[in-house]
Amino acid sequence: MESVQNAQSPFASNLGQDGGPDGAAALRAEATTLLRALVGREDAEFHDGQYEAIEALVRGGRRALVVQRTGWGKSAVYFVASLLLRARGAGPTLIVSPLLALMRDQVAAAARAGVRAAAINSANQLEWQDISARLEADDVDVLLVSPERLNNPGFRENHLPELIRRSGLLVIDEAHCISDWGHDFRPDYRRIRHLIEQLPPSVPVLATTATANSRVVKDVEEQLAAGGEEVFTIRGALARDSLRLGVLRLPSPRSRLAWLLTHLEDLPGSGIIYALTVSGAEDTARLLQKAGHKVLAYTGRTDPADREQAEAALKNNEVKALVATSALGMGFDKPDLGFVVHLGAPSSPVAYYQQVGRAGRGTPNADVLLLPGSEDRDIWEYFATSSMPAEGPANAVLRELADGSVLSTAALETLVNLKRSPLELLLKVLAVDGAVERVTGGWRGTGQPWTYDRERYERIAAARVKEQQAMLDYENTGGCRMEFLSRQLDDPAAAPCGRCDNCAGRWFPDDVAAEATDSAGQALSRVGVDVDPRGMYPTGMDRLGVPVKGKIKPDAAISTGRALARLTDLGWGGRLREIFGPGAEETPVDQALLQGCVQVLAQWGWRERPVAIVSVPSRTRPQLVGSLAQGLSELGRIPYLGALQLPHGGPSGGPGGNSAFRLASVWEQFAVPEGGAEWFAANPGPVLLVDDVADSRWTLTEAGRTLRLAGAESVLPFVLALKA
Repeated sequence: MESVQNAQSPFASNLGQDGGPDGAAALRAEATTLLRALVGREDAEFHDGQYEAIEALVRGGRRALVVQRTGWGKSAVYFVASLLLRARGAGPTLIVSPLLALMRDQVAAAARAGVRAAAINSANQLEWQDISARLEADDVDVLLVSPERLNNPGFRENHLPELIRRSGLLVIDEAHCISDWGHDFRPDYRRIRHLIEQLPPSVPVLATTATANSRVVKDVEEQLAAGGEEVFTIRGALARDSLRLGVLRLPSPRSRLAWLLTHLEDLPGSGIIYALTVSGAEDTARLLQKAGHKVLAYTGRTDPADREQAEAALKNNEVKALVATSALGMGFDKPDLGFVVHLGAPSSPVAYYQQVGRAGRGTPNADVLLLPGSEDRDIWEYFATSSMPAEGPANAVLRELADGSVLSTAALETLVNLKRSPLELLLKVLAVDGAVERVTGGWRGTGQPWTYDRERYERIAAARVKEQQAMLDYENTGGCRMEFLSRQLDDPAAAPCGRCDNCAGRWFPDDVAAEATDSAGQALSRVGVDVDPRGMYPTGMDRLGVPVKGKIKPDAAISTGRALARLTDLGWGGRLREIFGPGAEETPVDQALLQGCVQVLAQWGWRERPVAIVSVPSRTRPQLVGSLAQGLSELGRIPYLGALQLPHGGPSGGPGGNSAFRLASVWEQFAVPEGGAEWFAANPGPVLLVDDVADSRWTLTEAGRTLRLAGAESVLPFVLALKA
């Protein structure tokens, strides 16, 4: 692989100054004119490496990897190269781009430069026909597609072959996603290697990223080199001179929120506050809004239209901050973003640098502050879902698809006990490996042999553990923080920044206003979240011996329930994670927890008071559930009828699994406590159903159905913890 630092033209020795319309001087002049139109400045010039990458693509038809810091101008490289290639008769550029927010910014940036751009993604399906017509009319210079779109049967069969045939340039943005070592590994990105192999040799390829260490660079280079082509790599210094980094350790979630309440308005301009969980982001946004701050939540639960509006509000400085999860990550472009604050640390320095790199792209100064929490490692572990397949489920999927039949994901759920998201991820991995393929109607096996690569997956899992430790080392380092992050990215230019809290001294205050502490404490002590009832049975339950389908009948359904809190909540979530954590001792409910539950019941607002309490028999926490039900009964003066009976031995299997298998494991396993039916007949009204944790909600659904069939007028589920 050819690699350069602060690159000079790889073609300089072979080019004259006036070598015709495609000579070095003429090409650079043409490229500079396009650059100035793109950025809107008549004095704009290329950064070191920008023109060299453009020339490699336009004159050399080469495969190039550009690793440069956020804000360096990687998009300028592919937009200018696209226009130059189009002017020379090439077809449209195909850009593989990972996020909707990034696509929106890229389309807008392209328009400013006179680039006719369009995007195909899950959010604009109604526009696909128009975009297809524009492509046919050669009215598109740049087409952006998500990596997942490459595996859509309709797109793959009807559009991709023609795009490959006509494409003038292939761009892989956020190319670290190609790599197993990359911090944001996505299986569909690995499909790009096959896409590259299908391209004519004359079509140049560009991969770009701001976050890649040496291992990731090597991995991406190997995949770009498909077919034996040489890769030209331009790698610059990754440190950002504009960022002022700091770490502030505070003793609790309450103190961190109180600090934010006290000092948010002191932070420069507008920015992003990152939280580790959806509930953490939503709770923080709610607290700040109540205190009068203009902020909006931005998470995976935010409606796409609301996300777009939130992005626009931040770009237009209409809000002080977006309180976001990692859903607001790669590609969000606001050059004057003044600050990034993290309430809790991401699980790797590379992921952290990716997020803080949103700030200070077009300003000389931006503040970056990490407020780590003692609960961070628990949350990392809670969300530690592997992006590699487990051997047992993988082989189970392949067995079910071995006969060539086409099965939908929903049908596979009744055959393989994996939840929908892990199952879809597993199918993508198997598809990239060539063992299955997505077709109209679902998935089918290809017949190609597949072997579980245990060594590879164990190696990647070990790398994740190492990354977590490195994040903890960043928090505790006494050296330069920017230098630490740069070294994590194997940046040879890593050096002390002279600006961070370790280099120049603490630049942020650490005082917390008393009223802010009180407000934060009240917010964190807030109790009660809804537990939504199941409305539909999973598809194909007859395959598992359960004779149900479609909607759950009203006379068998449960009502909307309540939980004390989510396991991921900042407040009560910490206590609940202790109770339900691995190896935690099982004990009766304590008074603080019981009083919190009483608050939930007091705030429930039910139309009719429960006439009885029934508990779900717990195999792992019988003392906890039984004492909770008994305590609520005594304090609320509601008769406790006891736990549901298990006439057939109780649910089979352990907790978790997908909806179909979970429902099958609890189906007709419960019976009402002795005398329960007679009680319901004599005392019509709601029944409070008590359990410890709600995950799939099928235990509550089936236990509630049992109570309804025995005569309970309605069932109100109540649990300590909600997993979602």
